[in-house]
Amino acid sequence: MNLKEIERVVGLIQSHVFRNSNAYSAGMLKSHFRGSGLQFREHQVYVPGDDVRFIDWKLSARSSNVYIKTFEEERNVEIVVFLDLSHTLLYGFEGVSKLGAIIEVIALFYILAGQTHDQVRVVIWSEKTINLPPKKGRKGLTLFISVLEKLGLLDKDGKVVLRQDGKLNSHSEESKIAQIKAFLARRKEVIYLGDLSLIKNREVWGKLIDKKNMHCFRIFSPVDKNTKLPFLFKARSPGTNKGLVTDLKGRDDEPLFVKERFHEIGVHERYLEKLIKELV
Repeated sequence: MNLKEIERVVGLIQSHVFRNSNAYSAGMLKSHFRGSGLQFREHQVYVPGDDVRFIDWKLSARSSNVYIKTFEEERNVEIVVFLDLSHTLLYGFEGVSKLGAIIEVIALFYILAGQTHDQVRVVIWSEKTINLPPKKGRKGLTLFISVLEKLGLLDKDGKVVLRQDGKLNSHSEESKIAQIKAFLARRKEVIYLGDLSLIKNREVWGKLIDKKNMHCFRIFSPVDKNTKLPFLFKARSPGTNKGLVTDLKGRDDEPLFVKERFHEIGVHERYLEKLIKELV
């Protein structure tokens, strides 16, 4: 896929994201991730109800009106998004895979960052760690799509390639936790996107989720929460390449974490809008 093709795919994804989200999302995201400080914008005539702390007494003394200072928030937030690849991200619901939903979510972050003047850094856990430089808007989305194409996760039309014979993720749980902790220590806003299928140490992850600047999203499909009917699930082992057929019985989905900062987003829902609402 050349740059022209990538730009075409970016346009398709971007238009799809806007169809499935709304302008309300941009304001909600901007209000959630706070900037580092306030920057003077302009003077305005004081009206009852304005904060008297911002009255400019020197300017008011030279004028017949009382003026207040107004400020705007400095936007220099870096949002770090971890994409935890796994073969279980390749299935979903009615043509929408979990990976496809995650790609749209990350695309939404890039688009909104272009409006809020923030930066988005995407870290992909694949066979190796792919750490994309902080970017925003269409430039960031173009880079992200080009990397997914090189990994063989997207075809020329921007659709998820569901057949993946190799190992998608070779990272240990300890390595993932260490990388997340490094960004949390630098006071970055960290977002985890995956289905948590590779999570084993729930105690450590629970402590991470307690961090104020950590936001964990489990993307799931109705298959993950099968509580009624049994069904056959066909898969192929990436290690042995042997075909497997598993009878998934009806079961109750046990909550991974009972934490305020842990969220679940279903691919059968309006997941883009729900994700933004969950962030607020």
